[in-house]
Amino acid sequence: MKKHLGLTGRPLVALLTVGYGLSFSWFGYDQGVFSGVLISEDFLQHFPKVKENHNVSGITSSCFSLGAFVGAIFAFTWGEKIGRRRTIIIGAFCNLVGAVLQVAAFQLPQLIIGRLINGFGMGITSATFPIYQAESIKAKNRGRFVVIGSVCNTFAYMLANWMNYGLYFTSGPLSWRFPLAFQLLFPILSIPIMFVLPESPRWLINHGRLEEGLETIAALWGKNLTIEHHEVKAEYYSIRAAIEEERAGQVPLMQVLTGRDKHKNLRRVILGAGTQFMQQFTGVNALGYYMPTILTVQLGFSAGTAKLLAACNATSYLGAALVCLIIIDKVGRRILMLYGSIGCCITYIIAAIAMKVGETRETYRMGSLTVAMFFVYYVIYGTSYAKVPWVYSSEINSIAWRTRGAAVAAATNWICGFCITQYTDIAVTNMRWGFYLLFAMIVLCYAPIVYFFYPETAKRTLEDINYMFDEYDTIFLGKHKELRQLSRPQAFIDAEFDRLSALRLVNNGKDYDEKLDTDHVEDIKSSKSKESVEHV
Repeated sequence: MKKHLGLTGRPLVALLTVGYGLSFSWFGYDQGVFSGVLISEDFLQHFPKVKENHNVSGITSSCFSLGAFVGAIFAFTWGEKIGRRRTIIIGAFCNLVGAVLQVAAFQLPQLIIGRLINGFGMGITSATFPIYQAESIKAKNRGRFVVIGSVCNTFAYMLANWMNYGLYFTSGPLSWRFPLAFQLLFPILSIPIMFVLPESPRWLINHGRLEEGLETIAALWGKNLTIEHHEVKAEYYSIRAAIEEERAGQVPLMQVLTGRDKHKNLRRVILGAGTQFMQQFTGVNALGYYMPTILTVQLGFSAGTAKLLAACNATSYLGAALVCLIIIDKVGRRILMLYGSIGCCITYIIAAIAMKVGETRETYRMGSLTVAMFFVYYVIYGTSYAKVPWVYSSEINSIAWRTRGAAVAAATNWICGFCITQYTDIAVTNMRWGFYLLFAMIVLCYAPIVYFFYPETAKRTLEDINYMFDEYDTIFLGKHKELRQLSRPQAFIDAEFDRLSALRLVNNGKDYDEKLDTDHVEDIKSSKSKESVEHV
Protein backbone atom coordinates (compact mmCIF):
# COMPACT_ATOMS: atom_id res chain seq x y z
CA MET A 1 0.00 0.00 0.00
CA LYS A 2 1.38 3.40 -0.99
CA LYS A 3 1.89 6.15 1.51
CA HIS A 4 -1.37 8.02 2.21
CA LEU A 5 -3.21 5.29 0.26
CA GLY A 6 -1.63 6.69 -2.90
CA LEU A 7 -3.71 9.88 -2.59
CA THR A 8 -2.33 13.29 -3.58
CA GLY A 9 -3.75 16.73 -4.17
CA ARG A 10 -7.48 17.25 -3.70
CA PRO A 11 -8.28 13.64 -2.73
CA LEU A 12 -5.70 13.77 0.07
CA VAL A 13 -6.92 17.18 1.23
CA ALA A 14 -10.46 15.81 1.10
CA LEU A 15 -9.47 12.85 3.30
CA LEU A 16 -7.80 15.22 5.77
CA THR A 17 -10.96 17.34 5.79
CA VAL A 18 -13.12 14.25 6.37
CA GLY A 19 -11.00 13.38 9.41
CA TYR A 20 -11.30 16.95 10.66
CA GLY A 21 -15.03 16.94 10.03
CA LEU A 22 -15.57 13.67 11.90
CA SER A 23 -13.61 14.99 14.89
CA PHE A 24 -15.66 18.16 15.11
CA SER A 25 -18.88 16.25 14.39
CA TRP A 26 -18.23 14.32 17.57
CA PHE A 27 -17.83 17.60 19.43
CA GLY A 28 -21.11 18.99 18.07
CA TYR A 29 -23.01 15.76 18.59
CA ASP A 30 -22.06 15.65 22.27
CA GLN A 31 -23.19 19.26 22.76
CA GLY A 32 -26.57 18.52 21.22
CA VAL A 33 -27.28 15.06 22.55
CA PHE A 34 -26.85 15.79 26.25
CA SER A 35 -29.48 18.54 26.25
CA GLY A 36 -32.06 15.87 25.42
CA VAL A 37 -30.58 13.29 27.78
CA LEU A 38 -30.99 15.73 30.69
CA ILE A 39 -34.80 15.73 30.39
CA SER A 40 -35.23 12.02 29.56
CA GLU A 41 -37.56 10.41 32.13
CA ASP A 42 -35.58 7.18 32.32
CA PHE A 43 -32.31 9.09 32.71
CA LEU A 44 -33.77 11.12 35.59
CA GLN A 45 -35.02 7.93 37.25
CA HIS A 46 -31.51 6.45 37.06
CA PHE A 47 -29.90 9.69 38.27
CA PRO A 48 -32.54 11.54 40.36
CA LYS A 49 -30.00 13.97 41.86
CA VAL A 50 -29.70 15.62 38.42
CA LYS A 51 -33.32 16.71 38.72
CA GLU A 52 -33.29 17.48 42.42
CA ASN A 53 -30.15 19.63 42.61
CA HIS A 54 -29.22 22.49 40.24
CA ASN A 55 -25.52 22.13 41.08
CA VAL A 56 -25.54 18.40 40.26
CA SER A 57 -27.35 19.14 36.97
CA GLY A 58 -24.74 21.79 36.20
CA ILE A 59 -21.69 19.65 36.93
CA THR A 60 -23.13 16.68 34.99
CA SER A 61 -23.30 18.89 31.91
CA SER A 62 -20.28 21.09 32.48
CA CYS A 63 -17.76 18.41 33.52
CA PHE A 64 -17.31 17.70 29.80
CA SER A 65 -16.02 21.27 29.34
CA LEU A 66 -13.82 20.97 32.43
CA GLY A 67 -12.22 17.81 31.03
CA ALA A 68 -11.76 19.56 27.68
CA PHE A 69 -9.97 22.43 29.42
CA VAL A 70 -7.45 19.98 30.88
CA GLY A 71 -7.12 18.33 27.45
CA ALA A 72 -6.30 21.67 25.86
CA ILE A 73 -3.60 22.22 28.51
CA PHE A 74 -2.18 18.80 27.58
CA ALA A 75 -2.06 19.91 23.94
CA PHE A 76 -0.29 23.12 25.04
CA THR A 77 2.33 21.14 26.97
CA TRP A 78 3.00 18.19 24.66
CA GLY A 79 1.41 18.98 21.30
CA GLU A 80 4.40 20.71 19.73
CA LYS A 81 6.75 17.93 20.82
CA ILE A 82 4.81 14.91 19.55
CA GLY A 83 3.29 16.46 16.42
CA ARG A 84 -0.18 17.41 15.25
CA ARG A 85 -1.25 13.99 13.97
CA ARG A 86 -0.16 11.93 16.98
CA THR A 87 -1.72 14.44 19.38
CA ILE A 88 -5.05 14.11 17.59
CA ILE A 89 -4.86 10.29 17.70
CA ILE A 90 -4.30 10.38 21.49
CA GLY A 91 -7.29 12.68 21.88
CA ALA A 92 -9.51 10.45 19.74
CA PHE A 93 -8.72 7.37 21.84
CA CYS A 94 -9.57 9.31 25.02
CA ASN A 95 -12.88 10.29 23.43
CA LEU A 96 -13.57 6.64 22.73
CA VAL A 97 -12.91 5.51 26.31
CA GLY A 98 -15.05 8.31 27.73
CA ALA A 99 -17.96 7.55 25.42
CA VAL A 100 -17.97 3.85 26.39
CA LEU A 101 -18.01 4.75 30.10
CA GLN A 102 -21.04 7.02 29.58
CA VAL A 103 -23.03 4.44 27.65
CA ALA A 104 -22.40 1.79 30.31
CA ALA A 105 -23.06 4.10 33.29
CA PHE A 106 -25.43 2.99 36.04
CA GLN A 107 -23.99 5.29 38.72
CA LEU A 108 -23.64 9.07 38.48
CA PRO A 109 -19.88 9.10 39.31
CA GLN A 110 -19.19 6.76 36.36
CA LEU A 111 -21.21 9.01 34.04
CA ILE A 112 -19.31 12.08 35.21
CA ILE A 113 -15.92 10.34 34.87
CA GLY A 114 -16.88 9.23 31.37
CA ARG A 115 -17.80 12.79 30.41
CA LEU A 116 -14.56 14.09 31.92
CA ILE A 117 -12.44 11.64 29.88
CA ASN A 118 -14.51 12.28 26.76
CA GLY A 119 -14.04 16.01 27.30
CA PHE A 120 -10.30 15.56 27.88
CA GLY A 121 -9.97 13.96 24.46
CA MET A 122 -12.15 16.61 22.87
CA GLY A 123 -9.99 19.35 24.36
CA ILE A 124 -6.92 17.79 22.76
CA THR A 125 -8.46 17.39 19.31
CA SER A 126 -10.23 20.77 19.30
CA ALA A 127 -6.97 22.52 20.19
CA THR A 128 -4.92 20.69 17.56
CA PHE A 129 -7.04 19.84 14.53
CA PRO A 130 -7.76 23.43 13.37
CA ILE A 131 -4.04 24.27 13.22
CA TYR A 132 -3.28 20.92 11.57
CA GLN A 133 -5.85 21.78 8.91
CA ALA A 134 -4.70 25.40 8.57
CA GLU A 135 -1.05 24.37 8.15
CA SER A 136 -1.93 21.86 5.43
CA ILE A 137 -4.14 24.06 3.23
CA LYS A 138 -3.33 26.80 0.72
CA ALA A 139 -3.88 30.32 2.04
CA LYS A 140 -6.71 31.21 -0.36
CA ASN A 141 -8.87 28.34 0.91
CA ARG A 142 -7.68 28.17 4.52
CA GLY A 143 -10.67 29.81 6.18
CA ARG A 144 -13.17 27.82 4.16
CA PHE A 145 -11.55 24.48 4.90
CA VAL A 146 -11.15 25.20 8.61
CA VAL A 147 -14.83 26.22 8.76
CA ILE A 148 -15.83 22.88 7.21
CA GLY A 149 -15.00 21.23 10.52
CA SER A 150 -17.22 23.66 12.35
CA VAL A 151 -20.01 23.06 9.81
CA CYS A 152 -19.73 19.35 10.55
CA ASN A 153 -19.96 20.26 14.23
CA THR A 154 -23.24 22.04 13.50
CA PHE A 155 -24.57 19.18 11.37
CA ALA A 156 -23.92 16.70 14.18
CA TYR A 157 -25.52 19.09 16.67
CA MET A 158 -28.61 19.13 14.46
CA LEU A 159 -28.54 15.32 14.12
CA ALA A 160 -28.38 14.94 17.90
CA ASN A 161 -31.38 17.23 18.39
CA TRP A 162 -33.51 15.35 15.85
CA MET A 163 -32.47 12.08 17.47
CA ASN A 164 -33.53 13.46 20.85
CA TYR A 165 -36.91 14.36 19.39
CA GLY A 166 -37.38 10.99 17.69
CA LEU A 167 -36.48 9.05 20.83
CA TYR A 168 -38.81 11.19 22.95
CA PHE A 169 -41.60 8.86 21.87
CA THR A 170 -39.76 5.81 23.22
CA SER A 171 -39.38 4.75 26.83
CA GLY A 172 -36.76 3.04 28.93
CA PRO A 173 -32.96 3.19 28.64
CA LEU A 174 -33.11 3.30 24.83
CA SER A 175 -34.24 6.93 25.01
CA TRP A 176 -30.86 8.07 26.33
CA ARG A 177 -28.36 5.19 26.04
CA PHE A 178 -28.76 4.86 22.29
CA PRO A 179 -27.99 8.57 21.59
CA LEU A 180 -24.90 8.31 23.79
CA ALA A 181 -23.83 5.08 22.07
CA PHE A 182 -24.31 6.56 18.59
CA GLN A 183 -21.29 8.81 19.10
CA LEU A 184 -19.04 5.72 18.91
CA LEU A 185 -19.57 5.85 15.15
CA PHE A 186 -17.27 8.88 14.95
CA PRO A 187 -14.08 7.22 16.28
CA ILE A 188 -14.74 4.07 14.27
CA LEU A 189 -14.49 6.22 11.14
CA SER A 190 -11.99 8.90 12.18
CA ILE A 191 -9.19 7.01 13.94
CA PRO A 192 -8.24 4.83 10.91
CA ILE A 193 -8.12 7.98 8.75
CA MET A 194 -5.63 9.63 11.11
CA PHE A 195 -3.18 6.75 10.71
CA VAL A 196 -3.16 7.37 6.94
CA LEU A 197 -2.80 11.16 6.87
CA PRO A 198 0.59 12.94 6.68
CA GLU A 199 1.99 15.19 9.38
CA SER A 200 1.64 18.97 8.94
CA PRO A 201 4.35 20.19 6.50
CA ARG A 202 5.07 23.27 8.62
CA TRP A 203 5.59 21.13 11.73
CA LEU A 204 7.93 18.82 9.82
CA ILE A 205 10.02 21.68 8.46
CA ASN A 206 10.09 23.43 11.83
CA HIS A 207 11.45 20.22 13.41
CA GLY A 208 14.20 19.71 10.86
CA ARG A 209 12.49 17.03 8.74
CA LEU A 210 13.00 19.10 5.61
CA GLU A 211 12.78 16.42 2.94
CA GLU A 212 9.65 14.93 4.46
CA GLY A 213 8.13 18.41 4.70
CA LEU A 214 8.86 19.07 1.03
CA GLU A 215 7.32 15.74 0.04
CA THR A 216 4.23 16.46 2.11
CA ILE A 217 3.76 19.85 0.44
CA ALA A 218 3.98 18.12 -2.94
CA ALA A 219 1.38 15.55 -1.84
CA LEU A 220 -1.04 18.18 -0.53
CA TRP A 221 -0.61 20.96 -3.08
CA GLY A 222 -1.67 19.08 -6.21
CA LYS A 223 -2.21 15.72 -7.86
CA ASN A 224 1.03 13.91 -8.68
CA LEU A 225 3.18 17.02 -8.17
CA THR A 226 6.91 16.41 -7.80
CA ILE A 227 9.16 18.09 -5.26
CA GLU A 228 10.75 19.96 -8.18
CA HIS A 229 7.52 21.72 -9.13
CA HIS A 230 7.96 25.50 -8.79
CA GLU A 231 4.81 25.96 -6.67
CA VAL A 232 5.90 23.22 -4.26
CA LYS A 233 9.41 24.62 -3.88
CA ALA A 234 8.05 28.15 -3.56
CA GLU A 235 5.87 27.16 -0.63
CA TYR A 236 8.70 25.15 0.92
CA TYR A 237 11.18 28.03 0.76
CA SER A 238 8.60 30.55 1.94
CA ILE A 239 7.95 28.42 5.04
CA ARG A 240 11.68 27.89 5.62
CA ALA A 241 12.37 31.60 5.29
CA ALA A 242 9.68 32.46 7.82
CA ILE A 243 10.95 29.80 10.25
CA GLU A 244 14.57 30.95 9.97
CA GLU A 245 13.55 34.58 10.41
CA GLU A 246 11.49 33.63 13.45
CA ARG A 247 14.33 31.61 15.00
CA ALA A 248 16.72 34.51 14.51
CA GLY A 249 14.41 36.63 16.64
CA GLN A 250 13.75 34.07 19.37
CA VAL A 251 13.96 35.36 22.93
CA PRO A 252 13.62 33.78 26.40
CA LEU A 253 10.14 32.83 27.55
CA MET A 254 10.05 35.65 30.09
CA GLN A 255 10.44 38.24 27.33
CA VAL A 256 7.55 36.63 25.47
CA LEU A 257 5.35 36.72 28.58
CA THR A 258 6.19 40.38 29.17
CA GLY A 259 5.46 41.26 25.52
CA ARG A 260 9.04 42.26 24.63
CA ASP A 261 9.67 39.83 21.76
CA LYS A 262 9.75 40.88 18.13
CA HIS A 263 7.02 38.47 17.06
CA LYS A 264 4.45 39.74 19.63
CA ASN A 265 3.59 36.16 20.64
CA LEU A 266 1.81 37.16 23.84
CA ARG A 267 -0.44 39.60 22.00
CA ARG A 268 -1.20 36.99 19.34
CA VAL A 269 -2.08 34.37 21.95
CA ILE A 270 -4.39 36.87 23.67
CA LEU A 271 -6.10 37.75 20.39
CA GLY A 272 -6.71 34.08 19.56
CA ALA A 273 -7.94 33.27 23.05
CA GLY A 274 -10.04 36.43 23.00
CA THR A 275 -12.10 35.18 20.06
CA GLN A 276 -12.87 31.98 21.97
CA PHE A 277 -13.80 33.97 25.09
CA MET A 278 -16.15 36.05 22.96
CA GLN A 279 -17.65 32.92 21.42
CA GLN A 280 -18.53 31.41 24.78
CA PHE A 281 -19.80 34.63 26.30
CA THR A 282 -22.29 35.06 23.51
CA GLY A 283 -24.14 32.56 25.71
CA VAL A 284 -24.31 29.85 23.06
CA ASN A 285 -23.64 26.96 25.43
CA ALA A 286 -26.29 28.25 27.80
CA LEU A 287 -28.79 27.78 25.00
CA GLY A 288 -27.10 24.71 23.50
CA TYR A 289 -27.09 22.53 26.60
CA TYR A 290 -30.26 23.92 28.16
CA MET A 291 -32.51 24.86 25.23
CA PRO A 292 -35.17 22.17 25.99
CA THR A 293 -34.94 22.96 29.71
CA ILE A 294 -35.40 26.71 29.08
CA LEU A 295 -38.36 26.05 26.78
CA THR A 296 -40.08 23.77 29.26
CA VAL A 297 -39.31 25.45 32.60
CA GLN A 298 -39.16 29.13 31.63
CA LEU A 299 -41.52 29.35 28.65
CA GLY A 300 -43.97 26.59 29.54
CA PHE A 301 -43.68 24.36 26.45
CA SER A 302 -44.20 20.61 26.73
CA ALA A 303 -41.11 18.37 26.61
CA GLY A 304 -42.06 17.06 23.17
CA THR A 305 -42.59 20.55 21.75
CA ALA A 306 -39.34 21.74 23.34
CA LYS A 307 -37.36 18.95 21.69
CA LEU A 308 -39.04 19.62 18.33
CA LEU A 309 -38.25 23.34 18.53
CA ALA A 310 -34.64 22.59 19.52
CA ALA A 311 -34.29 20.27 16.52
CA CYS A 312 -35.80 22.85 14.11
CA ASN A 313 -33.52 25.52 15.55
CA ALA A 314 -30.49 23.26 15.05
CA THR A 315 -31.53 22.78 11.40
CA SER A 316 -31.63 26.53 10.73
CA TYR A 317 -28.30 26.80 12.56
CA LEU A 318 -26.81 24.34 10.06
CA GLY A 319 -28.07 26.50 7.19
CA ALA A 320 -26.31 29.49 8.73
CA ALA A 321 -23.09 27.48 9.08
CA LEU A 322 -23.21 26.62 5.37
CA VAL A 323 -23.57 30.30 4.54
CA CYS A 324 -20.52 31.05 6.68
CA LEU A 325 -18.57 28.39 4.78
CA ILE A 326 -19.22 30.30 1.56
CA ILE A 327 -18.55 33.84 2.77
CA ILE A 328 -15.81 33.63 5.41
CA ASP A 329 -12.90 34.04 2.97
CA LYS A 330 -14.80 36.56 0.83
CA VAL A 331 -16.07 38.81 3.61
CA GLY A 332 -13.21 38.36 6.09
CA ARG A 333 -12.99 37.66 9.80
CA ARG A 334 -13.46 41.20 11.12
CA ILE A 335 -16.72 41.99 9.33
CA LEU A 336 -18.31 38.74 10.47
CA MET A 337 -17.36 39.35 14.10
CA LEU A 338 -18.64 42.94 14.01
CA TYR A 339 -21.93 41.87 12.48
CA GLY A 340 -22.24 39.00 14.96
CA SER A 341 -21.74 41.31 17.94
CA ILE A 342 -24.44 43.76 16.95
CA GLY A 343 -26.86 41.14 15.64
CA CYS A 344 -26.68 38.89 18.73
CA CYS A 345 -27.12 41.92 20.98
CA ILE A 346 -30.35 42.92 19.23
CA THR A 347 -31.85 39.43 19.40
CA TYR A 348 -31.05 39.13 23.11
CA ILE A 349 -32.67 42.49 23.89
CA ILE A 350 -35.87 41.56 22.04
CA ALA A 351 -35.95 38.14 23.74
CA ALA A 352 -35.48 39.74 27.18
CA ILE A 353 -38.27 42.26 26.57
CA ALA A 354 -40.61 39.56 25.27
CA MET A 355 -39.91 37.35 28.27
CA LYS A 356 -40.47 40.24 30.69
CA VAL A 357 -43.82 41.14 29.08
CA GLY A 358 -44.81 37.46 28.94
CA GLU A 359 -44.55 37.19 32.73
CA THR A 360 -47.69 39.30 33.13
CA ARG A 361 -49.67 39.14 29.85
CA GLU A 362 -49.83 37.59 26.38
CA THR A 363 -47.73 34.69 27.62
CA TYR A 364 -48.13 32.52 24.51
CA ARG A 365 -47.36 35.31 22.03
CA MET A 366 -44.39 36.56 24.00
CA GLY A 367 -43.12 33.00 24.43
CA SER A 368 -43.37 32.50 20.68
CA LEU A 369 -41.50 35.77 20.05
CA THR A 370 -38.76 34.65 22.45
CA VAL A 371 -38.38 31.35 20.59
CA ALA A 372 -38.24 33.26 17.28
CA MET A 373 -35.41 35.38 18.68
CA PHE A 374 -33.55 32.21 19.68
CA PHE A 375 -33.84 31.07 16.05
CA VAL A 376 -32.58 34.42 14.71
CA TYR A 377 -29.78 34.43 17.27
CA TYR A 378 -28.55 31.06 16.07
CA VAL A 379 -28.61 32.20 12.44
CA ILE A 380 -26.50 35.28 13.29
CA TYR A 381 -24.21 33.35 15.61
CA GLY A 382 -23.87 30.54 13.06
CA THR A 383 -22.51 32.94 10.44
CA SER A 384 -20.14 34.72 12.82
CA TYR A 385 -18.86 33.66 16.22
CA ALA A 386 -19.66 29.98 15.74
CA LYS A 387 -16.96 29.64 13.08
CA VAL A 388 -14.60 32.62 13.03
CA PRO A 389 -12.84 31.98 16.40
CA TRP A 390 -11.72 28.49 15.35
CA VAL A 391 -10.24 29.89 12.14
CA TYR A 392 -8.71 32.97 13.75
CA SER A 393 -7.03 31.14 16.63
CA SER A 394 -5.59 28.56 14.22
CA GLU A 395 -3.87 31.15 12.02
CA ILE A 396 -2.96 34.13 14.22
CA ASN A 397 0.01 32.60 16.08
CA SER A 398 3.62 32.26 14.97
CA ILE A 399 4.97 28.87 13.91
CA ALA A 400 6.78 28.31 17.21
CA TRP A 401 3.72 29.28 19.22
CA ARG A 402 0.98 27.93 16.94
CA THR A 403 0.32 24.78 18.95
CA ARG A 404 0.53 26.55 22.29
CA GLY A 405 -1.51 29.53 21.10
CA ALA A 406 -4.26 27.33 19.70
CA ALA A 407 -4.21 25.27 22.91
CA VAL A 408 -4.62 28.40 25.03
CA ALA A 409 -7.49 29.49 22.80
CA ALA A 410 -9.19 26.10 23.09
CA ALA A 411 -8.59 26.04 26.85
CA THR A 412 -10.20 29.47 27.09
CA ASN A 413 -13.18 28.19 25.11
CA TRP A 414 -13.61 25.19 27.35
CA ILE A 415 -13.13 26.86 30.74
CA CYS A 416 -15.55 29.64 29.77
CA GLY A 417 -17.95 26.97 28.51
CA PHE A 418 -17.64 25.21 31.85
CA CYS A 419 -18.51 28.40 33.75
CA ILE A 420 -21.48 29.17 31.49
CA THR A 421 -22.86 25.63 31.57
CA GLN A 422 -22.32 25.13 35.31
CA TYR A 423 -24.34 28.18 36.30
CA THR A 424 -26.94 28.49 33.53
CA ASP A 425 -29.54 26.39 35.32
CA ILE A 426 -29.25 28.53 38.46
CA ALA A 427 -29.01 31.83 36.55
CA VAL A 428 -32.06 31.16 34.37
CA THR A 429 -34.09 30.33 37.48
CA ASN A 430 -33.00 33.42 39.44
CA MET A 431 -32.47 36.09 36.76
CA ARG A 432 -35.25 35.07 34.33
CA TRP A 433 -35.37 37.71 31.52
CA GLY A 434 -32.35 39.54 32.99
CA PHE A 435 -30.17 36.57 32.01
CA TYR A 436 -30.57 37.44 28.32
CA LEU A 437 -30.16 41.18 28.88
CA LEU A 438 -26.82 40.44 30.57
CA PHE A 439 -25.53 38.65 27.46
CA ALA A 440 -26.86 41.45 25.25
CA MET A 441 -24.60 43.94 27.02
CA ILE A 442 -21.63 41.57 26.91
CA VAL A 443 -21.79 40.90 23.16
CA LEU A 444 -22.29 44.59 22.40
CA CYS A 445 -18.88 45.29 23.96
CA TYR A 446 -17.24 43.01 21.38
CA ALA A 447 -17.84 45.39 18.46
CA PRO A 448 -15.37 48.15 19.45
CA ILE A 449 -12.86 45.56 20.66
CA VAL A 450 -12.87 43.79 17.29
CA TYR A 451 -12.80 47.03 15.30
CA PHE A 452 -9.84 48.61 17.09
CA PHE A 453 -7.71 45.61 18.13
CA TYR A 454 -8.27 42.66 15.76
CA PRO A 455 -6.31 42.72 12.47
CA GLU A 456 -7.72 40.99 9.40
CA THR A 457 -6.21 37.56 8.62
CA ALA A 458 -8.24 36.55 5.56
CA LYS A 459 -6.37 36.49 2.23
CA ARG A 460 -3.02 36.40 4.05
CA THR A 461 -0.55 33.54 4.11
CA LEU A 462 0.53 32.36 7.55
CA GLU A 463 3.90 33.96 6.81
CA ASP A 464 2.13 37.27 6.04
CA ILE A 465 0.65 37.19 9.52
CA ASN A 466 4.16 36.80 10.97
CA TYR A 467 5.28 39.85 8.99
CA MET A 468 2.26 41.83 10.14
CA PHE A 469 3.15 41.46 13.81
CA ASP A 470 6.90 41.84 13.25
CA GLU A 471 6.67 45.11 11.34
CA TYR A 472 3.65 46.88 12.84
CA ASP A 473 4.50 47.67 16.44
CA THR A 474 1.05 48.76 17.48
CA ILE A 475 -1.90 47.37 19.40
CA PHE A 476 -4.36 49.96 18.13
CA LEU A 477 -5.30 49.49 14.44
CA GLY A 478 -6.73 52.94 13.83
CA LYS A 479 -3.90 54.41 11.73
CA HIS A 480 -2.99 51.26 9.78
CA LYS A 481 -5.49 50.62 7.01
CA GLU A 482 -3.52 47.62 5.70
CA LEU A 483 -4.18 45.77 8.98
CA ARG A 484 -7.93 46.25 8.56
CA GLN A 485 -8.44 45.85 4.81
CA LEU A 486 -9.67 42.59 3.30
CA SER A 487 -7.46 42.46 0.20
CA ARG A 488 -3.84 41.41 0.64
CA PRO A 489 -1.68 44.56 1.08
CA GLN A 490 1.10 45.23 -1.40
CA ALA A 491 3.57 45.55 1.48
CA PHE A 492 2.94 41.91 2.38
CA ILE A 493 3.60 40.77 -1.19
CA ASP A 494 6.86 42.74 -1.31
CA ALA A 495 7.90 41.29 2.05
CA GLU A 496 7.44 37.74 0.79
CA PHE A 497 9.64 38.50 -2.22
CA ASP A 498 12.31 39.88 0.12
CA ARG A 499 12.14 36.78 2.36
CA LEU A 500 12.67 34.44 -0.55
CA SER A 501 15.49 36.53 -1.97
CA ALA A 502 17.22 36.71 1.40
CA LEU A 503 17.04 32.95 1.86
CA ARG A 504 18.61 32.45 -1.58
CA LEU A 505 21.48 34.78 -0.67
CA VAL A 506 22.04 33.10 2.70
CA ASN A 507 22.26 29.72 1.02
CA ASN A 508 24.52 31.14 -1.74
CA GLY A 509 22.19 29.71 -4.32
CA LYS A 510 22.62 26.12 -3.12
CA ASP A 511 19.64 23.87 -3.68
CA TYR A 512 17.64 26.93 -4.65
CA ASP A 513 16.09 27.76 -7.98
CA GLU A 514 16.99 31.41 -8.73
CA LYS A 515 13.88 31.75 -10.88
CA LEU A 516 11.73 30.32 -8.11
CA ASP A 517 11.13 33.38 -5.95
CA THR A 518 10.40 35.60 -8.97
CA ASP A 519 7.88 33.14 -10.43
CA HIS A 520 6.20 32.74 -7.05
CA VAL A 521 5.87 36.47 -6.43
CA GLU A 522 4.66 37.09 -9.97
CA ASP A 523 1.92 34.50 -9.37
CA ILE A 524 0.99 36.31 -6.15
CA LYS A 525 0.98 39.71 -7.85
CA SER A 526 -1.24 38.38 -10.62
CA SER A 527 -3.58 36.89 -8.05
CA LYS A 528 -3.51 40.15 -6.08
CA SER A 529 -4.49 42.18 -9.14
CA LYS A 530 -7.41 39.85 -9.76
CA GLU A 531 -8.52 40.19 -6.12
CA SER A 532 -8.37 43.97 -6.34
CA VAL A 533 -10.60 44.01 -9.43
CA GLU A 534 -13.09 41.67 -7.79
CA HIS A 535 -13.05 43.77 -4.60
CA VAL A 536 -13.86 46.95 -6.56
